[in-house]
Amino acid sequence: MITTFVGKAVVLSNNIDTDQIYPGRYLSLIDPKEIGAHCLEGVDSAISPNFEKNGVVLAGSNFGCGSSREHAPIALLSMGASVVIAESFSRIFFRNAINLGLPLLTCKGANKRIRSGQMLEIDIMQGTIRVVETGEILLCDKIGEHAISILEAGGIKPLMRKRMGL
Repeated sequence: MITTFVGKAVVLSNNIDTDQIYPGRYLSLIDPKEIGAHCLEGVDSAISPNFEKNGVVLAGSNFGCGSSREHAPIALLSMGASVVIAESFSRIFFRNAINLGLPLLTCKGANKRIRSGQMLEIDIMQGTIRVVETGEILLCDKIGEHAISILEAGGIKPLMRKRMGL
């Protein structure tokens, strides 16, 4: 598993809900490219078309609140997000994202210290973010061992297939 990521930040506000991440009117789409094209459309329709592959979504508190549908993390992955950083996550969004193989990092104050467009180097295992332009290093919460094992496998389904010998 890749545990370090380098990408440009897109900074969002607090309370970004799952319908802002992936609006419900697109739930019938199945092509990952189409799904990614509508990611974060509920926040700003210009985000997805301008999002650089392996970019970083950075938000305030309560990211992923709202419904329990898995479409939100699928849309983020399909848009090309390598990692999502927030002050806090909705519990069900956190589990859905990890189960689908989307790394998350909880980092207090990062959304106030990092600006959109800045390049970030993120080390998931160490729980650090380095802002390339300034050299500033932010310390974040580390991901638990169980979540790491799921991410290392590429998601919960590949982990269970491996454990079952399938």
